[in-house]
Amino acid sequence: MEQPAPPCPASPPDATPPADLAFGAFSDRGPWVVDLAHLPWRADTAALRAAARAEVPVLTKKRRLPPLRRFVEAGGLVGAALAGWRLREYRKEGGPESRAGLSRRLRRAFERLGPAYIKLGQIVSSGQGIFPDELVDEFKLCRDQVPPETFETVRRVVEEDLGRPLEDVFASFDRQCLAAASIAQVHAATLKTGEEVVVKVQRPQVARLVRLDIEAMAWIAPHLVGKIPVAALANPPALVELFAETIVEELDFRLEAENMLDIAQVLRDAQQTVIVVPRPHPTLVTRRVLVMERLRGFKYEDVDAMRAAGIDTEAVLRSMLICFLEGAMIYGVFHGDLHGGNLFVMEDGRVALFDYGMTGRMNDKERTAFLRMMMTGAANDVKGQLAAFRDLGALPEDVDIRGLIRDLKIDQPVRDPTKMSGEELIGEIREILKALLSRGAKLPKHLMLYVKNMIFIDGAIVRLAPDIDLFAEVGKVYGYFAMRHGARIMSEIGFDAISNAFDPTVLRAQLGLEDGVATLSHRELRERRNVIQKRVEDAGGLPVVDEK
Repeated sequence: MEQPAPPCPASPPDATPPADLAFGAFSDRGPWVVDLAHLPWRADTAALRAAARAEVPVLTKKRRLPPLRRFVEAGGLVGAALAGWRLREYRKEGGPESRAGLSRRLRRAFERLGPAYIKLGQIVSSGQGIFPDELVDEFKLCRDQVPPETFETVRRVVEEDLGRPLEDVFASFDRQCLAAASIAQVHAATLKTGEEVVVKVQRPQVARLVRLDIEAMAWIAPHLVGKIPVAALANPPALVELFAETIVEELDFRLEAENMLDIAQVLRDAQQTVIVVPRPHPTLVTRRVLVMERLRGFKYEDVDAMRAAGIDTEAVLRSMLICFLEGAMIYGVFHGDLHGGNLFVMEDGRVALFDYGMTGRMNDKERTAFLRMMMTGAANDVKGQLAAFRDLGALPEDVDIRGLIRDLKIDQPVRDPTKMSGEELIGEIREILKALLSRGAKLPKHLMLYVKNMIFIDGAIVRLAPDIDLFAEVGKVYGYFAMRHGARIMSEIGFDAISNAFDPTVLRAQLGLEDGVATLSHRELRERRNVIQKRVEDAGGLPVVDEK
């Protein structure tokens, strides 16, 4: 969430590595050393996390009426945005100008509505190549360019939570924030002891507004089932519950600081050094204030500067993907909110990753199910993959897998979607949605975070490596896991990743490509998507599917 600054110099070759590098993926030279035994804010994090999770069913329970004032306010602002677009930018035939006008008005309405809606906008902003470009570009402003709180408000929150005047803790504290997003904003500062830091400060009304918005969303969600395109598959009530699970934990920065340490430890255990986690301060962490190490680097979008500095952007992207998948498949802990506002690329090619409020955590059953989902997908084992979806909670425990395979027609050859008419595509989508809904499909939290991160990585390929050969890259990633974790994968799920080498014909078949296609760049994949999207739009758009 912090804005970039000039890269910091590398550590001298004779510098003694900080002791905390033994357990965490931190920078080579920290402003302090993290000692896990002396972090007073960690004492109650387990209880705090349990309390946050226990609050979710209370917030999402069925109510006769929503919080009326907030409900009317949200409906009024979104309705006014749609009405303004209809009067000024609407075009029957659509087009970039019309989409840009709608996107701009919706983004402004979301910003006025506050954190929960801004967070939804951030999710949309990660969907480059999935959502219209105009919508993605507009909602990127929700990442770190949301109107900030005043400095007086920031001072009050910091002083209330730290229990001291600002000047007693900081030698300097920038009045202008580096970035402002949905839950908080960050300021550069220098401690009285001389260390340069970033201070994350929660917006004072965010906790109250988030809870009201969740209650309002929970009330309206059941009424949306089967009423809007593909919303039924996403299961609006379940999505609200998942949204509540993630955002409620984000409201306590002590949990975020704990997430930082856990992911830093996972990365170190995996011997991954490409991701750098900022060190949280040993004592200056509260529910609404998080003081952390300041890291510097190139902004994610500044590809030209990275390449000019000799950074291999394709390697950066591959390493980020491996670290994300490794955390999920092998360790069960992963950063759940990847987007361009949450990372820098440092001068040495490593990635400084921020904002750990949304972190995926899986128990061992969920993790091994996720591992099976990925490995059976690579081997085109449809039955095994659906069983993994079931164990992840995406399908009921008593689901008829053979019947679902038959209903989804995935035991038949995949047709090339670019050679289908718009009506045929809509028909296929409708049948898929009907089959999934009839079998009780839903989107569990961990799968939602995985999809969200993969949407970001898909968009990152567009920016960092548009001509990369996807067949070759998937093979490299698969080869890494086979060589590095093959024995563990075999012992945990009985899949021999070493003997079962990656076969590009599987990926070709899954995409509906002809056997003669030897390579596929991401640019070509996106062109195929654009063809499909246009045909669907020309044929009337995505279908509305009822559960019944």
